[in-house]
Amino acid sequence: MIRPGTILGGRYRLDAHISSGGMGEVWRGHDAVENRPIAVKVLHPSMNDEPGFVARFRAEAKAMSTINHPGVVRIYDFGSDPAVGTYLVMQYVDGEALARTLVRVKRLTAARTMALVAQAGDALAAVHRAGVIHRDVKPGNLLVRRDGSLVLTDFGIARTADAPALTAPGSVVGTAAYLAPEIAMGERATELSDVYSLGVVAYQCLAGRRPFDGGSPMDVATRQVREPPPPLPRDVPASAKAVVDRAMAKRPEARFPSAEAFAEEARRVALELGVTGPVRAG
Repeated sequence: MIRPGTILGGRYRLDAHISSGGMGEVWRGHDAVENRPIAVKVLHPSMNDEPGFVARFRAEAKAMSTINHPGVVRIYDFGSDPAVGTYLVMQYVDGEALARTLVRVKRLTAARTMALVAQAGDALAAVHRAGVIHRDVKPGNLLVRRDGSLVLTDFGIARTADAPALTAPGSVVGTAAYLAPEIAMGERATELSDVYSLGVVAYQCLAGRRPFDGGSPMDVATRQVREPPPPLPRDVPASAKAVVDRAMAKRPEARFPSAEAFAEEARRVALELGVTGPVRAG
């Protein structure tokens, strides 16, 4: 069991548990060498037992550490320690997960939704330019600061586009409610799979609910493939609906051709709707 005060690599102190997920635990901590706050993701011990996992994880963490974009959490370091096993050291972002915001307020305005989606699209575009696919875009991995700026985080299951998956053959990676249809059918994740997932996030912000929910993860994944999403509420502007509809197209080729194109259209609609606050240029 990991405890507060644990020191990793002789410099990273774990101070407080932030969250837990399928790949491991996230802790707030402190880097004694750089004298800065950090976030540390500690992978579950079972991940270290999968053949080749640690080597591939390190290679992909190195690729992600080259991304320098204000909307993407910075990757500082990665390593192993006898106390916890494999870990990833990231920038600490003082913000609230969009998932918590939605629990509190249920729905966002169309203008704010489009502004957040534009920022998330900008971040994904930077990630994709580095050859990385996120594969788990969801409200829990989008942190929003008090000034409205957004940061994409949690690259626990990301992979480089030309690398083999970090999971066992035949397994499905990601969160079923945000899973692109092609991944649910066992196909390889692409940049357009991330576009679909961000479209689901936009839908949830506008509707106050996820389009496909309830039942087992397999049931939800099947609905992603076979069913159209329920109509958005009538008070959602047609321009915002059009953005979501295109992002959530079942066929990848019918979606926005890139995260950058998605961000540009969401930004245009946000400004049209009179957004106030950050909408970051791509």
